[in-house]
Amino acid sequence: MRSFHIHLVSDATGDTLKQVARAAIVQFDGVDAIEHPWTMVRSESHLRQVISGIKGCPGLVLCTFVNRERRDVLQAVCHDMGVPCLFVLDPILSALGSYFGIESRQEPGRQHAMDAAYEERIEAMNYCLAHDDGQLLADLERADVVLVGVSRTSKTPTCIYLANRGIKAANVPLVPGVPFPAELEALDGPLVVGLTTSPDRLTHIRHSRLLALKQGTETDYVDLESVKQEIAAARRYYERHGWPVIDVTRRSIEETSAAVLQLLAQRGESIPS
Repeated sequence: MRSFHIHLVSDATGDTLKQVARAAIVQFDGVDAIEHPWTMVRSESHLRQVISGIKGCPGLVLCTFVNRERRDVLQAVCHDMGVPCLFVLDPILSALGSYFGIESRQEPGRQHAMDAAYEERIEAMNYCLAHDDGQLLADLERADVVLVGVSRTSKTPTCIYLANRGIKAANVPLVPGVPFPAELEALDGPLVVGLTTSPDRLTHIRHSRLLALKQGTETDYVDLESVKQEIAAARRYYERHGWPVIDVTRRSIEETSAAVLQLLAQRGESIPS
């Protein structure tokens, strides 16, 4: 494994840089990135700290500065050190500027402005937390999305991810021996999505969960045949209602959320940016 230093320098939260860097690095086998995040760099003194850090651990520099003076200083220092310095938004800003025929605003952190979209995300997060794991079933009609599934199919983290996009997401567990919630039967507005997974993987996840909680593992909760029946019953339930199904066996939370957003788009609903 080859290790290298990578400095993620941003005048905002650095979320963009982190995602871009990790999406690129995973395409290379045998490398281990040592990340150095530098966020909210908006002063000369902070920039000097960044430069000192880069000199202490030389490596690739990725940057999203929009301030021209700070860009020039950082680029000059990197040039003198012989380390690459990439301004990752430049190609996109250049293309958009040419397309629209206007200059960019060059204001850091504009995507995080506390505008109406921000308020929608806060409202969606509050809704998600209040309607987690089958809570407040009588209020499900206000949801944009309702995720349904057996235990440990990533319902909660997927809802939280969607809420961060401004989607009001609730989730309802299907529990063996417990009647399916009548409130689900009456839903008309929200998109209801069934989550499923492979019995082997689900058994493994549940077994690990019980061990982490220091609970016994001699239970139907982790019995493979019982789990198979549980998943099959859930699938029949989804099919009976005509709900779309997402198999989360090999999907990350981000990929599952992307599939949900695609289903929403197919219904003609607008997706918050």
